[in-house]
Amino acid sequence: MNTTTLRRHSATAVVVVVLFWSAAAGMVFAIERTFGHSPIVSTVLKAAAIIAIAFAYMRFAAPEATLDHALFVGVVWLLLAIAGEMSMTVALHRGWYALLGSPSSALRNVVMFAWIVAPALFARNR
Repeated sequence: MNTTTLRRHSATAVVVVVLFWSAAAGMVFAIERTFGHSPIVSTVLKAAAIIAIAFAYMRFAAPEATLDHALFVGVVWLLLAIAGEMSMTVALHRGWYALLGSPSSALRNVVMFAWIVAPALFARNR
């Protein structure tokens, strides 16, 4: 593999990670809008949506990914969620917590954990 091929592969991998995160973030946002009045139901459904998208990512986009790769993708997804919430907070001039949950709720930690660990649940053993 030459340098151009490696660069193209890396750029494609980044785009795929962001696209799958976008799908998960869209589902999480829709769940927050629909079930936001019930924090426990909302948190469970958000975690399930993240896990479902992580399954799709690990099976279709990175079928041979190791645990290290999966955890790295999970951390990137969490950072994108944090950046998304910060961007929306700045744009709306008020707190926006749809992707992670309210900072005053301990359930926020469950969603943050789901963003990181979900891809690792489907990593191949090596």
